[in-house]
Amino acid sequence: MTSRLVVVESPAKAKTIKKYLGKGYQVMASYGHVRDLLPKEGAVDPDNDFAMKYVVIEKNAHHVKTIADTLKKYDELLLATDPDREGEAIAFHLSEIMQEKGLIKDKPVRRVVFHEITKSAILEAINHSRDLSMDLVNAQQARRALDYLVGFNLSPLLWRKVRPGLSAGRVQSPALRMIVERELEIESFIAREYWTVEADVAKNEQPFSAKLVEYDGEKLKQFSITNDEMAKKILNGLAKDGKGKLTVKSIEKKKRKRNPSAPFTTSTLQQEASRKLGFGAQRTMRIAQQLYEGIDIGEGAVGLITYMRTDSVNLAQVAIEEIREEIATRFGKDALPSTPHLYKTKAKNAQEAHEAIRPTSPKVHPDDIKHALSADQYKLYNLIYKRTIACQMIPATIDTVAVDLSCGPKHMFRANGSIISEPGFLQVYEEGLDDAKKDKDGEGKMLPPLKEGDVLPIQETRPMQHFTEPPPRYSEATLVKTLEEYGIGRPSTYATIIGTLQQREYAVLENKRFHPTDVGRVVNRFLTTYFPQYVDYGFTAGLEDQLDDISRGEKEWRPVLKEFWSPFISLVKEIQENVQRKDVTQEPIEEKCPQCGSPLSIRLGRRGRFIGCTTYPECDYTRGLDEKGGAEQTAEIVEGRTCPEDGGALQIKKGKYGKFIGCSNYPDCKFIEPLEKPEDTGVECPSCKQGNILKRKSRQGKIFFSCARYPDCKYALWYTPLAKPCPLCAWPITSVKTTKRNGTERVCPQKDCKFSEPYDLETETEPEPEST
Repeated sequence: MTSRLVVVESPAKAKTIKKYLGKGYQVMASYGHVRDLLPKEGAVDPDNDFAMKYVVIEKNAHHVKTIADTLKKYDELLLATDPDREGEAIAFHLSEIMQEKGLIKDKPVRRVVFHEITKSAILEAINHSRDLSMDLVNAQQARRALDYLVGFNLSPLLWRKVRPGLSAGRVQSPALRMIVERELEIESFIAREYWTVEADVAKNEQPFSAKLVEYDGEKLKQFSITNDEMAKKILNGLAKDGKGKLTVKSIEKKKRKRNPSAPFTTSTLQQEASRKLGFGAQRTMRIAQQLYEGIDIGEGAVGLITYMRTDSVNLAQVAIEEIREEIATRFGKDALPSTPHLYKTKAKNAQEAHEAIRPTSPKVHPDDIKHALSADQYKLYNLIYKRTIACQMIPATIDTVAVDLSCGPKHMFRANGSIISEPGFLQVYEEGLDDAKKDKDGEGKMLPPLKEGDVLPIQETRPMQHFTEPPPRYSEATLVKTLEEYGIGRPSTYATIIGTLQQREYAVLENKRFHPTDVGRVVNRFLTTYFPQYVDYGFTAGLEDQLDDISRGEKEWRPVLKEFWSPFISLVKEIQENVQRKDVTQEPIEEKCPQCGSPLSIRLGRRGRFIGCTTYPECDYTRGLDEKGGAEQTAEIVEGRTCPEDGGALQIKKGKYGKFIGCSNYPDCKFIEPLEKPEDTGVECPSCKQGNILKRKSRQGKIFFSCARYPDCKYALWYTPLAKPCPLCAWPITSVKTTKRNGTERVCPQKDCKFSEPYDLETETEPEPEST
């Protein structure tokens, strides 16, 4: 009997697969990628036909050696990594390493591809194994080479022209541009005032309101009423002509069908998990990976969902039949449409995983396995399950009614209402809404029974003042949606794009909305000014399409790289020689320096952007962006407090390292304190055990943590402390550390202790998914 070694990416996936395979099989994990480009300049050589130098990833070298040693005992190598380009690339590199070690000279190497971890899917995939797809491998190599060439050439340029330590990415830069441009829209937005008029009426003691839509025979538009005076004039006209009554002039009733949403793709899952569960993109994908790789629900590990990196909304015919059976059992045959709903994928190149994200079995109801899932796993599985079931149910039927009510001969009000007469799929699931869609006129509002000619007394006529609002900042959901609409990124990259922007501190999430940082603004200005083509949405999407062409075998990868590289490196060299740092970090404004009369500009300093004189260091005038200009600026007095040393007034002053509180009697009294009080973390200092650890900011603006008893106790650390002891060395606290390589981990702050484990920064208090 042929013995086979099966290699997958993760130990969890390996454990689940192993139980489905009989004797003669061994399943091992590579623990992710096994090779990457040499992390230094020259790893991709454009002058040598884009030759790429790979090296085994240090942290996985042990796993690679174990796989190599085990392979010696087996007849065949089956590479069962994920069914996308990254999975194909991992399989390719494993094969190459084993080839270099001389281990597969006479052994077959086969690629095994499945989209769900179930016994039938795995056995089917093994029976229909194939050769490695070099088209998919080359598409991934081309993407990696492009990202490397951009990073290793743009980043040093940013170091020289903006600030050391910065970096730029091929796909992240257009995403940053979106965030910055939205912020600029908000800052330049000028609100416009407008008014509406509503009348409160009732029929059979059931109150409702109607909106004025026509006045003096003319239809009202948004800005027909723009001030209080106009609104009062209209109120007087309505009172005079309507005599306190509205008459039902016409009633229009309609039946509207609302169709269920398509099953989840990667993008829509990330959007919906953000809207309904409050999950970030990375958190969503981490939990989805767990559900895909397998959870022990009582009979060993079982893959609960299909592969979670996909841009397809297609469902397998077998899956549709099983879903329809479950709907008939749970909701009755009346809940089934006569023919299954078929959904068409909007994405141009939905080829990587050929199905939408769905439960591997609709018979596994979320509530039946809740005991075996973590809170997050249950929430996400519940979301996926309900969306999948709902997508094959009948549409919802909504009765809508629009009533026109006359107020005298020349004025008209309108009232809208609706009621769900047949819930259909809505009894299972309703899609969440983004900001722009939340105001649906009359949605869910019921009107009393009315007939033409009914006369209703007006209880109150209300003028309502409104102001136009700027476009909302991007949330994770709306950013992913916009990236997908522009064709930027692919299912496997959305979470990485968002994570990279935050790790580089180009954008921060505040109240779940992206705000660009000062550094992010300057980097974006540099890229849009000097590299406009490479942050252009159309260009970036076009490059993604070319990578898709490579994956289908329609293009060769090296010509695509060559076409990109030649103009790009020429531009890099030109900017390096001809652009000065001040051209990038200074933004001229139409204002003169109050000290010397020279032009002022917005500049980038260690603590962010500020306004300063262009003749620095000859003139040292500076002020904050939010401060008003002028030769004389009076220091702001701190109300209700006096200096604890000499009783003098305390002032908010500005020094070399930003604002601080100081005594007004300086230099006779040199009392100072930070403007921002250190934040108490509530974690006891493990060194002195007498004070708590405080969150502080250094003079350079960097966050650190130290004992409240400083300088008596000098214990300090760089990362957020946790009141959880180290399980290895028993040190009283651990800390939360985030790096690009390892993500977010809980680590021991003791230098001699190597403890680390994955850690979820986000809380467990998000709202439960809707049970509509």
